Amino acid sequence: MAPGSTLPRRAAALVLLLGTTCALLLGGASRAAAHAVLTGTDPANGAVVQTAPERVTLRFSESVTVSADSVQVLNPEAEDVTGGAPRHAQGSSTAVQVPLGSGLPDGTYVVAWKVVSADSHPIRGAFSFSVGAPSKTTVEVDQLPSGNGTVGGLYDLARYFAYGGLALLVGAAAFVLHCWPQGGERRPVQRLLLAGWSTLLLSTLALLVLRGPYEDRGGGGFGAAFDLSVLQETLDTKPGAALAVRLLMLAAAGAFLAVLVGQPARQRHPEVRIALYAAGLLLAAGLASTWSVMEHPSVGIQSRVAVPVDVVHLVAVGTWLGGLAALLTALYLPAGKPIGAVAVERFSTVAFCSVLALVGTGTYQAWRQVGTLDALVSTDFGRLLLVKLAGVLLLLGTAGFSRRWVRRLRAAPAGTTPDGTTGADAQPPVGSPAEAVTAGSTREGARTSGDVAPSGEDVPAPTSGGRSGNPARAAQLARQRAAVATARARRERHADPHRGNLRRSVLVEVCVAVVVLAVTTFLTSTEPGRAAETPRAGTASAAPAGGPAVVELPYDTGGTAGKGTAEITVDPARSGDNVLHVRLTNPVGAPVEAPEVRVSFTLESRDVGPLGTDLSYIAPGHWVASDAQLPLPGRWTVSVTVRTSDIDQVTVSERIRIG
Repeated sequence: MAPGSTLPRRAAALVLLLGTTCALLLGGASRAAAHAVLTGTDPANGAVVQTAPERVTLRFSESVTVSADSVQVLNPEAEDVTGGAPRHAQGSSTAVQVPLGSGLPDGTYVVAWKVVSADSHPIRGAFSFSVGAPSKTTVEVDQLPSGNGTVGGLYDLARYFAYGGLALLVGAAAFVLHCWPQGGERRPVQRLLLAGWSTLLLSTLALLVLRGPYEDRGGGGFGAAFDLSVLQETLDTKPGAALAVRLLMLAAAGAFLAVLVGQPARQRHPEVRIALYAAGLLLAAGLASTWSVMEHPSVGIQSRVAVPVDVVHLVAVGTWLGGLAALLTALYLPAGKPIGAVAVERFSTVAFCSVLALVGTGTYQAWRQVGTLDALVSTDFGRLLLVKLAGVLLLLGTAGFSRRWVRRLRAAPAGTTPDGTTGADAQPPVGSPAEAVTAGSTREGARTSGDVAPSGEDVPAPTSGGRSGNPARAAQLARQRAAVATARARRERHADPHRGNLRRSVLVEVCVAVVVLAVTTFLTSTEPGRAAETPRAGTASAAPAGGPAVVELPYDTGGTAGKGTAEITVDPARSGDNVLHVRLTNPVGAPVEAPEVRVSFTLESRDVGPLGTDLSYIAPGHWVASDAQLPLPGRWTVSVTVRTSDIDQVTVSERIRIG
């Protein structure tokens, strides 16, 4: 490999290290919580019914896909007592029912379920109920979400490389098509296009074969990846169909790339270029849609708007980040094949437009999936989104430096042609056969001023003996001249400080982009903030009842002996029924009698409340509400109103976590 034809070893090693680190993080990460939420069951979790029900019903927050083994009802001896396959309730895609066998004896039954949510993420859980009276049970239900272990790690790794392949393919193709048509003739750029296409192809194939075991089809485990019947079941699902469509579109993308680099850009007719623009846009949008139609944008509020918005978002991401990789490759080409300042400036404009699209579409998607400012800091999705935002801001800051070097490069005198290339593009590359022919046409025995060996010694001029019968000597001289030409090209390349600074700046952008793509992959497999705040039905794994939540609110009504502290205790501080204790004490800790005490709860993120409570006086300075209803989990605002006289009254508030 000729020096200078690809990225320097240190730069390539840095990019590889960052990519490997992110991939290992993805591979070792545990699966996220459910994207669909189990909102209710019949019988309810922990319920005791007098007669055995005919069926068990599970209700979810969004539509789910079920299979023959999606729901199992296990008796105290861990025997399956279901009377048939689970199915959706009539007229509902969110309710799943499974019939039970007749004559069930008294005891505790465990319901284990696993389904696939509408955004393609498998979820599972369990709950219990009792007939007649609770009993001991031998059932042990694995409460880990689907996709853990080796299969989950490999699936996430394939998702990461799929995103990277899409960005590289879309961005590099857009770079060649719009910014630097002559780049399609350069071997490093062609290899970059092939790398993006092949990475996306191989990762899509991996996702397709891993999808079955990822959903626990065929008994789960890595071995199910090689089961053709499991693969057929996968193709019948929405995620499987989307992956199959992606493979078909990649075949069309391969033909597109062959046309894009198959003939010199200068010889293309305007009609051909217009057709390439249209085909490229359709292929980019089509490939991006295979993500949008099966992940977060396809469910929830405004899904018909969210899907095309997400397509624009993905295409803009690919155009920007993949274009950066193409620009970095072009900047490291030898001096005989440099990218011109006009082409670099074109990409700067394209990147700026992509960022504008990202800001608009990203803001909408963040609002749609997070919902509230509270969820932005209290949920895993919100915190990951903040990390991604920090990475994008760092990327934009680095891009600002790059734009500065682009302007300086544009202002530097460099014989740039109108199509964005330098005059060197029209000359034979340094060290090429054409140059050898030119050098060989000089008079025999002459000594050129450029014949300097890398060691600093003169390269001997060819002699008649080299032509008459010493081919080894002639080959040695040719290699020396090639080395001299390469060294000269390297010196010329590094002699331009603006181009060198731009190379370093773009390299930093590419490294940050690798990390941003990793965070994006985490986001797509993490439960959105809105779903995280959806009220859930209890599960068998929720054995701990939770502990009481206690807050102390200092108050001052302004009157005589108006200062004190209100201690609020909510037990067990979970959604549903709670016991509320209110204790008033003065600054020295003695109980305070008050003519009136009121407490209310408000959940601003869901527009719930204020919900009042009926307090009962039970002792000096102590009031209790035994049936305080808090229907949803979240960060509630508890407000306490204390009146110490006819005119002295104050209301104080504090946030409290419920659920």
